[in-house]
Amino acid sequence: MSTIRRLAVVVLAGFAIVLPAAPARAQGPASAPGPFDSPLAKVITCAACHGVNGNSRSDAMPIIAGMDAAYFKKQVQAYAGGARPSPEMGPYSKQILDIGVDEVAAFFAGQRMEPTPVKVDPAAVERGRVAAAACVACHGPAGKADPAKRTPALAGQAPGYLRDQIRLFKQDARNPGEAALAAVKAVMKTVPDERIPDIAAYYSSLR
Repeated sequence: MSTIRRLAVVVLAGFAIVLPAAPARAQGPASAPGPFDSPLAKVITCAACHGVNGNSRSDAMPIIAGMDAAYFKKQVQAYAGGARPSPEMGPYSKQILDIGVDEVAAFFAGQRMEPTPVKVDPAAVERGRVAAAACVACHGPAGKADPAKRTPALAGQAPGYLRDQIRLFKQDARNPGEAALAAVKAVMKTVPDERIPDIAAYYSSLR
């Protein structure tokens, strides 16, 4: 069992212990609430990796609190369908689709995003400020989300996560072959490998 799966099992087990039992209904067992009828139950699995209310404190896991609901749903569908390959997220994304992706997306969209606590090197931030010039066309000067373009917020994300995603884009390993991302990947291929950590540090430092 993977570390992520073990964490999810532990979280769900704890949730099952503290969740009050639902009152019996007159209609009988057929109309009793299911295990994912509660809004909290629908998102509790995500907390194992993405933190309380989607505010990951990890350098490797993205913050999903405050994420645009349409973008969130698109990524879940991409994971579930194999368009965005991930051994970890594949099974969980299918579960999210089963229990209600719109409700889960709306929950995280409504949470206040708390920037990563992971510290970055000020010198790397300054180098990244220059190297990130090619990214402004899609992500803007402040690294904020643009729902119209379906681009996520980069500001305040963990540097490790940003670094990994840039490399995946550069290698066409994220959503491989997707035509809508061809221009982004072409830009990433022009970024020298040694500048990738700097760009990640720059966007991570933004608030």
